[in-house]
Amino acid sequence: MRNLLPLISSHPGGRSALTCRFRCGDACFKETPNTSDNEYAGDIIARAVSRRSMMRAAAVVTVAAAAGTAALTGPNAPQAEAAALTGHGHKPGPPHQPAPSGARGLRFSPVAPNENDKVTVPDGYSQNVVIRWGEPILRGAPAFNPDKQSAKAQAGQFGYNNDFLSLLPLRGERGRQVLVANHEYTDEILMFRGYDPANPTREQVEIAWAAHGLSVVVVQEENRTGKLGPVSRHPLNRRLTATSEFRVTGPAAGSALLRTSADRTGRKVLGTLNNCAGGTTPWGTTLHGEENFNQYFANGTTDMHKRYGIGTGATERKWERFDWRFDLAKEPNEANRFGWVVELDPYDPDSTPRKRTALGRFKHEAAEPRLTSDGRPVVYMGDDEKFDYLYKFVSSKRMKKGTSRAAREHNLTLLDEGTLYVAKLTGDSPAAEIDGTGKLPTDGEFDGSGVWIPLATGTTSHVPGMTAEEVYVYTRLAGDKVGATKMDRPEDVEPSPRTGRVYVALTNNSDRGKEGKAPADEANPRNGNKHGQILELAENWDDPTSDGFAWRLFLVAGDPNDPATYFAGFPKESVSPISCPDNVAFDAHGNLWISTDGNKLGSHDGLFGVATHGDRRGELKQFLTVPTGAETCGPVIQDRRVLVAVQHPGEVDGASVEKPASTWPDGPGKIVRPSVVAVWRQDGRDIGV
Repeated sequence: MRNLLPLISSHPGGRSALTCRFRCGDACFKETPNTSDNEYAGDIIARAVSRRSMMRAAAVVTVAAAAGTAALTGPNAPQAEAAALTGHGHKPGPPHQPAPSGARGLRFSPVAPNENDKVTVPDGYSQNVVIRWGEPILRGAPAFNPDKQSAKAQAGQFGYNNDFLSLLPLRGERGRQVLVANHEYTDEILMFRGYDPANPTREQVEIAWAAHGLSVVVVQEENRTGKLGPVSRHPLNRRLTATSEFRVTGPAAGSALLRTSADRTGRKVLGTLNNCAGGTTPWGTTLHGEENFNQYFANGTTDMHKRYGIGTGATERKWERFDWRFDLAKEPNEANRFGWVVELDPYDPDSTPRKRTALGRFKHEAAEPRLTSDGRPVVYMGDDEKFDYLYKFVSSKRMKKGTSRAAREHNLTLLDEGTLYVAKLTGDSPAAEIDGTGKLPTDGEFDGSGVWIPLATGTTSHVPGMTAEEVYVYTRLAGDKVGATKMDRPEDVEPSPRTGRVYVALTNNSDRGKEGKAPADEANPRNGNKHGQILELAENWDDPTSDGFAWRLFLVAGDPNDPATYFAGFPKESVSPISCPDNVAFDAHGNLWISTDGNKLGSHDGLFGVATHGDRRGELKQFLTVPTGAETCGPVIQDRRVLVAVQHPGEVDGASVEKPASTWPDGPGKIVRPSVVAVWRQDGRDIGV
């Protein structure tokens, strides 16, 4: 038996202090914004025991429907029930005996945990850097020169700290696709020589504004390999920054809560900030979640500012010195114009992106839609904060098929009308069995049921004491009022295109179980949770519009030798260690791919694939690791190519331009640059088969 892997950082997860400082404004070291006294899930578990049989029956029906099993009234009903209860086709018993080849799509030699200052991939695979921070993508933009940066140049170059990625088809241009990337945040210490955090210059601030936002760039595939490279100056290429124009749409558009001295209509915003993960819609647009926007605003003055994590003093970047909209003492509503899901049409370079107020305002990690049987989009979303909530939005409109102008214009209204919900989860094990250690309850799983609580539909509020506009703008407060379940940082949320089950990455929560904080509950079963977990949710009857669901923990992350870890029942000696799941995506085989942020197990962050169904359900393998100080983001899993965004390489305490902690991607003597990487099989065959 191996010893437990070593811990490597005193910071939450495995992040460096530098990352905490620039990415989220040291959110983990400040008072948790959610101080509501709404009922903890742990407090209601005891009441759930008396309803255990009823919940079990609901879970059987729900999970069987989601998995596409036979109707429970058929001749195989007892077997189907047993499979649904355990998720593995049998009750807990003898361990699996996986075939050497592994699950289809995961047939590669797993990368061992390591601290290599490079992207490490499996044997038989190759890689290339697709695009780096600063590479020109617009006509007239100069080649990148770290010592001659300017805001004008950066506005035509690929932005900083790439996160979410989407690859979209480009009809009529052989071997080309449209790459869309989020640029989450800037780390000025690693961007500028001699940077003085106490006294940034206007030029440095304006470069940072231009390095935020979104990039659209057409990429070209190289014949006979999996390499991708940018097509500079393509007509579809585009940069959107912290000063670009965005439209506010949906039921809160025009609200007095969104009006400022610069925009008295409440319908036009300059910029998008801290875009983390996102989603790709069935109608060909991309969704971008504005996450840690709070850190850009100084001098918070209200309790609502505090609920969203906005401080009362100066900001790290000091933007308020150069544009008073970032000073809430002068513009108290400006922060309300951030924290939304942005929808972008990458096929129309002249279009104005839209902030969709119907999807609520909070720290959006991602927004991934699925369609109902009648064609209405449902979007699942997490609020990436300790003890905050899981949401979904159900549109009232149906998607129109096709690419006609009329269809596209209609589909660009789908996310403006519908109902916004928040989740409340109940465990089905006795409270005494959830002791905060992560020990499995006697039924062999962390599982239970849940309800979706409606918050608002159009101009109608379902939350007593709040108007609909208030629900959309102050969505966190609405979740507090209705008693939503406090979760361990819900980040990316993805529905499986094969089974309909929804997977929620819960990254970690070092405050779980502390005095005065929410204790462990069945969905968040570990106090001082350093490693996170992944929750699997099945809507009742596999209907995304349902107001109820069954859930179970699919993975409880950490060292497989730790008794507090769980891999869907798969034998733990046969899986890769994983810590701090963040972004997730699916491949064509139904495997879930997980990127990590803040690995707490003595290895660099990486990308992992895990089987979600069949005999090898829970088989987890590491596919790659990223360089020193970096986070793995934005995975795109195609049949013959995997893309990852290597974010904040070299972001290690004490590092600077003058004292780099990493030499990636261009070697010694070159500035460290966040980049997108493509990986493919050397023999040209599909990934993992």
